[in-house]
Amino acid sequence: MKRAIIAPPALSPAALDELKAWLGVTTTGDDAELIALLRTALELCEGFTGRMPLLSTCEDVLPGCAGWQALSVRPVQTIAGVAALAPDGTRSAVSAAGYELDLDAEGGGRVRLLVPISVATLSSRIVVTFTAGLAPTWDSLPDAIRHGVIRLAAHHHTNRDAGAGAAEPPATVAALWRPWRRVRVL
Repeated sequence: MKRAIIAPPALSPAALDELKAWLGVTTTGDDAELIALLRTALELCEGFTGRMPLLSTCEDVLPGCAGWQALSVRPVQTIAGVAALAPDGTRSAVSAAGYELDLDAEGGGRVRLLVPISVATLSSRIVVTFTAGLAPTWDSLPDAIRHGVIRLAAHHHTNRDAGAGAAEPPATVAALWRPWRRVRVL
């Protein structure tokens, strides 16, 4: 499975303002670096919690076979469509009668082809386009998620010269995000 973010989340000026206030920064000279740190903290939040924080448009490339296949990101808000993916990268829409969609109460999304994509169509993969995220805007993110993103971005900013960072977020950030963490039993 391969995931791509087609339309990344819009990061409002309020996010940068919150981070600058936390750091006590009043100039605009570091804005680009701070925005990059916020985007990185959002990605790390997704990795830690198993949930995409801000609404984004994504695509998953999946095998073109029958059977339910789960999408890689949670919480899925909408599934826009399915297309067959040819080896040369061209796409052809799969008829809505050719697949079924399922959104579960836990935010998971699944797709099932009713007729497998065959070699006759020169495709063995499909592309599923969908939107996923906990909140549509920065201001509507849950407070613990938003504050954890700010603290993690600030942590990376203040420790930028310390070398490689830890694989896990600092304990204060982990404590904020832990209630949102999706845990799977293997």
